[in-house]
Amino acid sequence: MRYFTGRLIALILTTLAASVVVFLLMQVLPGDPAAVMLGINAQPDTLAALQKQLGLDAPLMLRYFNWISGFFTGDFGTSYTYSVPVSELVAPRVLVTLPLAVLAMILSLVIAIPLGVMAAAKRGQAADVVGMSVAQIGVAVPNFWLGLLLILFFALYLGWFPASGFAGWEDGLWTGTRSLILPAVALALPLGAILARVTRSAVLESLNEDFVRTARAKGLSRQAALWKHATPNALIPVVTILGLQFSFLLAGTIIIENVFNLPGLGRLIFQSIAQRDLIVVQSLVTLLAASVIAVNFLVDLAYGFLDPRLRAGGRA
Repeated sequence: MRYFTGRLIALILTTLAASVVVFLLMQVLPGDPAAVMLGINAQPDTLAALQKQLGLDAPLMLRYFNWISGFFTGDFGTSYTYSVPVSELVAPRVLVTLPLAVLAMILSLVIAIPLGVMAAAKRGQAADVVGMSVAQIGVAVPNFWLGLLLILFFALYLGWFPASGFAGWEDGLWTGTRSLILPAVALALPLGAILARVTRSAVLESLNEDFVRTARAKGLSRQAALWKHATPNALIPVVTILGLQFSFLLAGTIIIENVFNLPGLGRLIFQSIAQRDLIVVQSLVTLLAASVIAVNFLVDLAYGFLDPRLRAGGRA
């Protein structure tokens, strides 16, 4: 309980710190949203009236307090461009970005753990060399370029998946998931390649530990020792990298959603930046930052599950 409480307090404080940084960065950016909305020929009195209507004339601290208090209650403010609550813009797009990120994470783990464990078990052999060579290529290939290749082959040539757009969830789970498979693969392969290399190193280190040698000395087969002892103890660094890479995964959705024309949060951020809709940008960036912080919070809880010494207040 003490471990959980400490991590929860850190989660709240980190989210508040991130919100302050995002808010201040939005304030120092050049340009006035009201001036962008009215155009270059706007009269000073009209500009001042719109700034007052949008709350842009209020003191900085008051604007931050009003925004962050609403943020934690689900009120992200009103879009300057669309004149609708930001939450109404975000809600339908979360149903695209969140499943895309979860599907990409699942695919990356499905790729990484078997590949990394196999490479460690076959260290120095052909399977190890080929597997890590493929992983190195996966690390080097940009996900947007990979997405274009997937579109050319699986969508245009084979016709198995749609090339772009999102069919929606109204027509069934498979219909919506089918639209996300190619972008999820484009996001998952680079992440999976990184995790595979980390998994290989972690499993090799575990295989040299005393508890594995003891298990082998007691008659446990090499395969059983690998999966029952070495692999579970190698998961902590893998989980660490997965939590750290989640931020890059969310950043990748901004590019991938534009490549595949998906109506998700990434595409909304891109459009809001182009339209100078700062209230949408700062709310979405803070929301994504909070998501990354929450994932790392879950990673910390996973540490406690994987290493009982942490739950007992010991040191890993």
